[in-house]
Amino acid sequence: MLRAGAVIVMLGVLAAVVGPFLTHVDPTAQNLALRLAGPSWAHPFGLDELGRDILARVLAGARISFLVGLTVVSVSASVGTLLGTIAGYFGGVVDDAIGRVIDVLLAFPGLLLAIALVAVLGPSLGNVLFALTVIGWVGYARLVRGQVLRAREFEYVQAARALGAPTARILWRHVVPTAIPAVVVQSTLGMAAAIIGEAALSFLGLGVQPPTPSWGTMLNGGRAHLLDAPHLTIFPGLAIAILVLGFNFLGDGLRDFTDPKLNVRR
Repeated sequence: MLRAGAVIVMLGVLAAVVGPFLTHVDPTAQNLALRLAGPSWAHPFGLDELGRDILARVLAGARISFLVGLTVVSVSASVGTLLGTIAGYFGGVVDDAIGRVIDVLLAFPGLLLAIALVAVLGPSLGNVLFALTVIGWVGYARLVRGQVLRAREFEYVQAARALGAPTARILWRHVVPTAIPAVVVQSTLGMAAAIIGEAALSFLGLGVQPPTPSWGTMLNGGRAHLLDAPHLTIFPGLAIAILVLGFNFLGDGLRDFTDPKLNVRR
């Protein structure tokens, strides 16, 4: 599962980085005379309702998906790790305050909260990144808090505290590293969630705005042609499904690989 996920993700990265240069087709160029044309040698994925090449748009949309995923995961993991470490290590009032904020955010379905935020702020890529980050850091904070609560009771952590080591050094050298493997696994799953979130918001018209290609926008545009031109939705839908599946495989594989119980059995 780990190898399969890694292969799928690497192919997705190559498609996003190299793909647009290989097609030599402008994803926004229109050819109304060939609108809704099916797959052919010249256009392997066919053309959409405005005569734009779907393959070129899928490859360009991959860049948007990876941009959103990497940005949301990086910021969410950083903020969540910081707040989770502070809450777990210091406890008390600080832990209660951070915990109440987490409880409030968890009280709302994540996607609905993101829709509400983008609806208020306005549809744009920047607002999508902000909304997905607001709902994304909570999972990392809860995860890291649990890891820190366990790590702060380790004998070497207590010994460092007894020897008068600064708190920042204890956290950086002894406590936070114990949570890194779990954060890495959560980040791979968070990439899949961010890609789905961006596609959902763009599908609703709240994400990336035309003419910038986005998989969610392409799915929305193909709804009116499900019977006469199903390729408009098939190929962007497959791109989302395959990439999300790859990140889920990668996350599950990393989780199994870093599980000490499974390693003992091996």
